[in-house]
Amino acid sequence: MARARACRPTPRAWLVSAGRFRAIDKIRRRARFDAIAKELAIAEEAEMAPEAEYIADDQLRLIFVCCHPELPADAQVALTLREACGLTTEEIAAAFLTKPGDHRAAHRAGTARIRELQLPYEVPGPGELEPRLDLVLKTIYLIFNEGYAASHGDAAIRAELCAEAIRLARLVRGLLRQFEPEVEGLLALLLLQHARFRARADAAGDIVLMPDQDRSLWDRTEITEGVRIVEHAMSRPPLTAYVLEAAIAATHAVAPTADATDWDEIVQLDLLLQAAPSAVIRLNRAVAVAMRDGPQAGLTQIDALLDAGALIGFRYAHAVRADLLRRLGRVSEAREAYVAALELTQQAAERRFIEKRLREVVN
Repeated sequence: MARARACRPTPRAWLVSAGRFRAIDKIRRRARFDAIAKELAIAEEAEMAPEAEYIADDQLRLIFVCCHPELPADAQVALTLREACGLTTEEIAAAFLTKPGDHRAAHRAGTARIRELQLPYEVPGPGELEPRLDLVLKTIYLIFNEGYAASHGDAAIRAELCAEAIRLARLVRGLLRQFEPEVEGLLALLLLQHARFRARADAAGDIVLMPDQDRSLWDRTEITEGVRIVEHAMSRPPLTAYVLEAAIAATHAVAPTADATDWDEIVQLDLLLQAAPSAVIRLNRAVAVAMRDGPQAGLTQIDALLDAGALIGFRYAHAVRADLLRRLGRVSEAREAYVAALELTQQAAERRFIEKRLREVVN
């Protein structure tokens, strides 16, 4: 019966027809997973292909399967984040700076493509990992980001998502038989970001920005490991996007105080713009420019990005712009920018933070 379903899969049956995915229970975060769990129990009797055994982790196996090269890229990520990782459509849309409807459409397109091509549920062999690797890493990164800065809900940080992303990154690293700079860079980046985890919110759950964080709470073990991986990756070209992002994170992590941060070094890592010329990367660089050269320098770059339209729906762009305007004493403009950020923010702790800043500029 499992074989018959594999030939003409339904969307849900395709995801469960050939595996024993009890490990997915460890990251059940939505009520909808209860229904999936019943199907996973039915799939317990399905026979796993012997060549699939080398991917020992059920969750990672499912991610590799969803990232099938015959599916459109956006559908691969939408399927993976929704079905394998339990993120909502709204959370996926927040990760891509798009509308939820776009990802509902991508999800439908992905399942339709599965039916059209009659794709069997199969685990890629060792020689077939590379075509799927970029999207697998992107998926892991998006899982971490949703945990590190949740887009919805009451908690600013979702610890289980961060831990799961780091675990998956380690597993991918262990699968590969040769040095892969993107894998090394991603793992280092996640470790260095996660090292600040305990300092990013106070006892009340309110956000604490990096300059105000108690650095004694930073995890020095994770920083040491992350820096070691970065140094090794930087010594072995090519310098990929994740490696360069990790190098920036390492610069923050090793600074004993916020004032001691080497902003010049961060700004000068311009290779990142060549490796990943995204609007978000440009926004982050504009923040570094503001810290090095003053708020007006950063504001000029952010205004150009917003004028181009790429970040008009990105809450952080408006929040950063508001802060720079506040620092310049342009109170009425800062107020408008904070209001724009607030209108785009669904996460409770972030809303409290922006509302506090808004009260400060109003008063």
